[in-house]
Amino acid sequence: MLKGLGNIAALMKQARTMGPRMQEQMEELKSKTVDGASGGGMIKVQANGIGQILSVTIDPTLSEQNDVEMIQDLLPAAINDALEKQQQLRMEVMQSVTEDLPLPGNMEDMLKQFMGGDDGDDSSGLTSPKI
Repeated sequence: MLKGLGNIAALMKQARTMGPRMQEQMEELKSKTVDGASGGGMIKVQANGIGQILSVTIDPTLSEQNDVEMIQDLLPAAINDALEKQQQLRMEVMQSVTEDLPLPGNMEDMLKQFMGGDDGDDSSGLTSPKI
């Protein structure tokens, strides 16, 4: 019965060492970038690994045509594309931090869900129509 306590103690020790690694990874994510696009590249969005939008580029032909409606449709799609790539990058980094922890399968699923994983739920709260 007390055998499981040793496993918990080892897990707690590993979790304590994980904190500084997590901090390092978050700093690394700030410096990494991902690119999203829509409309065949007519709108491009660059975000960093923590989900901050760094730049938006709109093809001049869209502004010359005063096609506000198209820009309004394409911009959220490009942002969502960049944020999906950012979430994937974040998951990869977080998995590298937790790979040494002996987490049960359902715990890994919970961690993925918490970190904005594969369930299709956008943790940013932003939604847009799929184009």
